[in-house]
Amino acid sequence: MRALCWHGKNDIRYDTVPDPGIEHGRDAIIRMSCCAICGSDLHLFDGFMPGMQSGDIMGHEFMGEVVEVGPDNHKLKVGDRVVVPFTITCGECDQCRRGNYSVCERSNRNKALADQVFGHTTAGLYGYTHLTGGYPGGQAEYVRVPYADTGPVRIPDGLDDEQVLFLGDIFPTGWQAAVQCDIEPTDTVAIWGAGPVGQMAIRSAVLLGAKQVIAIDHLPDRLSMARAGGAITIDFEEESVVDRLNELTQGKGPEKCIDAVGLEAHVTRSVDSIYDRAKQAVMAESDRPHVLREMIYVCRPAGTISVPGVYGGLVDKIPFGALMNKGLTLRTGQTHVNRWTDDLLRRIEDGQIDPSFVITHRATLQDGPQMYRTFRAKEDGCVKVVMRP
Repeated sequence: MRALCWHGKNDIRYDTVPDPGIEHGRDAIIRMSCCAICGSDLHLFDGFMPGMQSGDIMGHEFMGEVVEVGPDNHKLKVGDRVVVPFTITCGECDQCRRGNYSVCERSNRNKALADQVFGHTTAGLYGYTHLTGGYPGGQAEYVRVPYADTGPVRIPDGLDDEQVLFLGDIFPTGWQAAVQCDIEPTDTVAIWGAGPVGQMAIRSAVLLGAKQVIAIDHLPDRLSMARAGGAITIDFEEESVVDRLNELTQGKGPEKCIDAVGLEAHVTRSVDSIYDRAKQAVMAESDRPHVLREMIYVCRPAGTISVPGVYGGLVDKIPFGALMNKGLTLRTGQTHVNRWTDDLLRRIEDGQIDPSFVITHRATLQDGPQMYRTFRAKEDGCVKVVMRP
């Protein structure tokens, strides 16, 4: 089969690789019908996430048709149409029973390695380094889905691929980011980053009834899409984020702040941003936490900071004194996808939201290497790329 494979920094290739097969009785094999490039794939493309090996298949946002099931899989049948959550979950461990699917205790087959890096393992992920199991990803013609009797979401007739594809990642990720804020009708929610996850967080915060949603970015197409979703926008290259947020909140700051940027915060003229980039260049720091610092500084006392943005390692100069003395609540994590999918699928069916609004580019899998470069450079108004075989 053909697949998009990682071969090093800024090097994604359209390769021929072996077809996947059933390895366990609970497995299924999916023929991919639609997949996407996620913003967190860029952390691999840019070489910031450790644990990748040359030839690893990329991608964790995909869906398709079931073409084979293992003998112990009594949930799926050949011909089912499914979206596959990016977090691999066993459905049986203590964390899965609590609904904490992204920290499944069994699905990371490189648990010992993750234990060393994170203290305790997290769930296995598709196409996202050997720290999370080294599973082949979904930017391929066929995908092996482990524990396929728990994770995949069956899609009812009447919904097309683009309406439901993002149930596998960015829609529940933006939704969880907003839910973690415990939004009240009097709240201002500020969201750093108006990429795909930021766009989903904006619409989620609006659906959850926030009084005011503010999106912070610098790309015109993203800001325009954010305004269409109901947000007030701040271009951080044109005005002071702190001053503008204080102006919009009568000097009190937003009650809730969402970091939809993660470890690759844009390098601006701010002192801390330049400091991060310099330390990163000499490998003295792995991540750029400018957004985290700014959120802690600007968030209203007793407010909440929610972090769906991916961080990989160590960050420096976090104002923990401000975090503690202001009584801020910090909530983080990869997405517990299956915790949210029933509700979100119903909202799509009810017409409350059509997540396909975020798609700006459609391509074939073969076009994938160029699409990575286009998405990385934010060329041609690129916000979200969807690919088909």
